[in-house]
Amino acid sequence: MNIKRNPPPDAAVTYEGEVPFHDVDSLQIVWHGHYFKYFEIARTKLFTLHGIDGREMMELGYRLVVSHTECKHVSPLAYRDRYRVSAWFTGEPDHRIEVLYEIWNLSTDKRAARGRTALVTTDVAGTMLLATPPLLQKRIKQRPTPSERR
Repeated sequence: MNIKRNPPPDAAVTYEGEVPFHDVDSLQIVWHGHYFKYFEIARTKLFTLHGIDGREMMELGYRLVVSHTECKHVSPLAYRDRYRVSAWFTGEPDHRIEVLYEIWNLSTDKRAARGRTALVTTDVAGTMLLATPPLLQKRIKQRPTPSERR
């Protein structure tokens, strides 16, 4: 597991939520697979902000496909806990796009999880590109204003 423990940078996007009943298991804690759903919501917000979400990608003639995911569970979320998910780009997006995540339990003031996804670019036919197109790299490197990230 190579997920950095650093706090989210200023460039991270965030969203907050409350754990619904249908996300918990018989132990009344969030089922482990739902953490990826929370990551995905934050990643979608991050990609939309940078103009590389699904619709924009299709219009540009590309797709982004998840090639790797990982999650480090630190402290469980429970029913009705309030949480904040942060997502941000890491590394250079030359061959793949990497996103780091942190889920912070606002109810207990503890980190609940951290994660990472790696995505590769394909054309619309699904052929993987060996490099991230320059237009996408440029959009990823743009810095949104603080008000846009919340």
